[in-house]
Amino acid sequence: MIFDSHSHTEFSADSEMKAEDALKKAKEEGVGLVFTEHLDLDYPGDMDFTFDSQKYWQSYEKYRGDTLRLGVEIGMNEAICQQNKAFVQEVPFDLVIGSQHIVDGQDIYYPAYYEGKTKKEAFHRYYELMAENLRRHGAFIDVLGHIDYISRYAPYDNPEVSYGEFHEDIDAVLRAAVETDTVMELNTRRLGSRRALKELMPVYTRYKELGGKFLMLGSDAHVAENVAMNFKAAAELADMAGLQLVTFKERRLEYCTK
Repeated sequence: MIFDSHSHTEFSADSEMKAEDALKKAKEEGVGLVFTEHLDLDYPGDMDFTFDSQKYWQSYEKYRGDTLRLGVEIGMNEAICQQNKAFVQEVPFDLVIGSQHIVDGQDIYYPAYYEGKTKKEAFHRYYELMAENLRRHGAFIDVLGHIDYISRYAPYDNPEVSYGEFHEDIDAVLRAAVETDTVMELNTRRLGSRRALKELMPVYTRYKELGGKFLMLGSDAHVAENVAMNFKAAAELADMAGLQLVTFKERRLEYCTK
């Protein structure tokens, strides 16, 4: 079974998705599902991107099984590395995603991060920090989340990851993933765009060239209708890149079958 291994229910500060609605949609799409609630311990804004791991487990363990797994998406940064490590040990998570949401104390969702920066400056720092934090967190995470997260919000004429322009920075991230045995996510939110597909293809081809073997699909759904979004395009990209689709159960890698 193919899994949508990145989704957020109402335990995440920016989501109100009900577990039952997400599970219904996943069944309709014929996919398994992993809930991966947000944990950003250094979030600079007013929202509280933390959650009670015990309450989360008690609420959803009844659904956990062959088609639902329970995970977490942690925001990576040096100052919170040990706190992140402690949190993922609080309950027996099936999957831990590490993501770069905060760069130098700023949420890259907001325009303030990009003010006064060229695309080269903004993207270089994002990738640089991602590679550093992946090496810090690699021992206790399973997957690197959405390498193209910045492209959702960057205000430049071309907001894409642009491997040709940033190949040294992106290679540093990919090498860190391979060397820490961290699986790359292919986040499917943006794959409805042909431009995004074209720009992401060389990233994952290069990951394969550097020794990467596996790819995890995640819609990053915050509403039920987005579960398994653009999965056909994602599966085709994975095939073209020669990467095996996987998910995780009890922190162990598991092959996905079509």
